[in-house]
Amino acid sequence: MNQLVIFLQAAGAGQSSSTFIILMGAMILVFWLFMIRPQAKKAKQAKQFQEGMQKGDKIVTIAGIHGTVNKVNDDGTLMIETSPGSYLKIEKTAISMEWTQNINKAATADKK
Repeated sequence: MNQLVIFLQAAGAGQSSSTFIILMGAMILVFWLFMIRPQAKKAKQAKQFQEGMQKGDKIVTIAGIHGTVNKVNDDGTLMIETSPGSYLKIEKTAISMEWTQNINKAATADKK
């Protein structure tokens, strides 16, 4: 405890320790708002997207492989059909949410 008091006194160097603590708290809050929170939100969306995969969905992997979901396995993998009669077993986490959404947007725009 004495070391913390000495640190706060040295860090303050003319400022009160309460001002220093408030500034540190503000920095942590800004860091959380602009760095941690958006990443956590994006990770949650990606998890929901991966859990929502079902047979017949058109997907793109992070490696750029295009395919259609043929089977959703219980072990966190998918069987995708890349061309007629050609199947790959991939992890759900290997699906790119952004690329998959872009290809599906383009497909619905072409149908209109």
